[in-house]
Amino acid sequence: MKLISNVRIGMGGAALAVVLSGCSIDPQKYETTPVKVNSSKGVVTCQLYTKERVLWDRSIGRPNSMSVQEADNICRAEGERQKNA
Repeated sequence: MKLISNVRIGMGGAALAVVLSGCSIDPQKYETTPVKVNSSKGVVTCQLYTKERVLWDRSIGRPNSMSVQEADNICRAEGERQKNA
């Protein structure tokens, strides 16, 4: 019985993957003009997207003294700031 259940789950997951593969969203279609944000380590250039979605917001330029993750966090924070403005 457990084997049949696992097979159903596996087949359902495979079917879902096939369906979702045709639903890819291209973030480039939602890009805004890049934004420069001042930070304590220097200017971070952010690529923001729609005001409704900050998950994609990321850095495209950062000071050498800053990690990519730190710069991306600054950009997401700027996206949130603009979303709530």
